[in-house]
Amino acid sequence: MDCGPERAALLLAGSYEQILFGFQLKAQSWDAEADFTHHAHTASLTAVAVNNRYVATGSKDETIQLYDMTKKVDHGSLLHHDGTITCLEFHGNKHLLSGGEDGLLCVWGTKKWECLKSIRAHKGHVSSLSVHPSGKLALSVGTDKTLRTWNLIDGKSAFIKNIKQNAQIVQWSPSGESYIVVLGKQLDIYSLTTASVSGVIQSQTRVSALKFVTESVIAVAGDEEVVRLYDTNSQKCICEFKAHETRVKALDSFQTPQSHVLATASSDGYIKLWKLDLEKLQNSPLLLGKVSTSARLTCLAVWLSNAGEEPKEESKQCEVAEKAVGNKLPGCKKKLVKCNPAEETEQTEQTKQQTTQKRKKQSKETKKKKRKQ
Repeated sequence: MDCGPERAALLLAGSYEQILFGFQLKAQSWDAEADFTHHAHTASLTAVAVNNRYVATGSKDETIQLYDMTKKVDHGSLLHHDGTITCLEFHGNKHLLSGGEDGLLCVWGTKKWECLKSIRAHKGHVSSLSVHPSGKLALSVGTDKTLRTWNLIDGKSAFIKNIKQNAQIVQWSPSGESYIVVLGKQLDIYSLTTASVSGVIQSQTRVSALKFVTESVIAVAGDEEVVRLYDTNSQKCICEFKAHETRVKALDSFQTPQSHVLATASSDGYIKLWKLDLEKLQNSPLLLGKVSTSARLTCLAVWLSNAGEEPKEESKQCEVAEKAVGNKLPGCKKKLVKCNPAEETEQTEQTKQQTTQKRKKQSKETKKKKRKQ
């Protein structure tokens, strides 16, 4: 019997109702208790990311809100994007990457929460981004029908690949030796050894969420209540199961000493936890627990007490990262994205100006709401 996580764990889900929900998983149990609700946005939430200390949420209100998990307090907002925040991802405890409908990919330093780099990533929206396990590379897809590889050491584009249609999701595998690009119902599996598509998975519905469970097993959700597990080596469906009453919007996964756990969130308002038996994946997962938010959920993340620990520098990961750009990465042991002083000053001034403008705009909107009330 799986008796629950041995360390602190929180289920975090964003919603159309502008609220971030936090549910604490009891030690040695899968019962979830309400821990907090955070109403920091003025529009629906679109993305959530976690590291060891912070939770970052993105929204259609064009802001990124920060929540300090150690103190359980609001930690302020990041105001740089001019458009909906479409994707967020932490790398370790020092950096947060964000993408938006303004086509920007931003790298934030968590020490002072400054925008270290603002990259014009796509001509259209940035739909999705994924950071390589080494922290030296990032992938992004956008509405300009391109897949782009970014060298995060110098903040420059390393490779641009034109694709036939707009991609919605991109995600590295745990080892960084492969990645998946989602285009509607199609999942293209790319291998770094061949630098091309090594396999294709055809989903029955448009894919809305993807998560690597292991290096070769992925969980896929679409515009339906079913979740499917696929083997990326054979491109075959291992099993499928009905997870919710309505479409599944988000997925996440984590490990306990006893098992792999898949978390699912749906428009039906429920967050559910499923136990995956990796030796018998053809069998339907066991439902460990569920909790209702009574809200229309949009995004999901699982925070663990050691989430986002700074990854150790591994030569193998650097070698894999170098394969992605086809040559040596100068300064593979250097820190992520270091701006020169002039560039940093210019970026800081731009950030300050945009922050002032957005605060004025939000203040006006707040006043209008109060008048209506």
